[in-house]
Amino acid sequence: MIEANELRKGTTFTHNNELFKVIDYSHNKTARGSATVRVKVKNIITGSTIEKTFNGDKRVQDIRLDHRDAEYLYTDGQLYYFMDLETYEQPGIDADLLENIIPYLKENMKVKISSYQDKPVDIEIPITVELEVTHTEPGYAGDTTGGATKPATLTTGLEVKVPLFINIGDVIRVKTSTGEYITRV
Repeated sequence: MIEANELRKGTTFTHNNELFKVIDYSHNKTARGSATVRVKVKNIITGSTIEKTFNGDKRVQDIRLDHRDAEYLYTDGQLYYFMDLETYEQPGIDADLLENIIPYLKENMKVKISSYQDKPVDIEIPITVELEVTHTEPGYAGDTTGGATKPATLTTGLEVKVPLFINIGDVIRVKTSTGEYITRV
């Protein structure tokens, strides 16, 4: 058990039988009152994000997640299969858990699987990924002073805005947190 004052970004804990990860926090101390801690948390099971407020002396149950290095192998539509790089086991993870990262997954990608009580609860992917452009319209010369962009479809089905000079077959680097184009590789 830890006090709410000890909650920091990245801390995982249980509260009311739900599993949370702290995304952001702020500590407020009033002159005569007790301290309050406001945290923005992500429910690890459902994926929803909410804000919670605790008195500074309130206690929550901190937990420790197990982290394993893995490699993405393939999907059969509903399950995504990863190979544990230590045991070579190949667990299947439901697509609902991976909802936000599916457009960035490509074969042989190294990831980190976080699990709680031997159940996968979170997948960490690299900050950037390199994907090939499979479809985009040709870029035409014209008014490019405003940083003109066009839509492009990548090998995973992800659509991003790219500069006019990007063509089909080019490999580009994409930021996984926002889905933004970074550079041509």
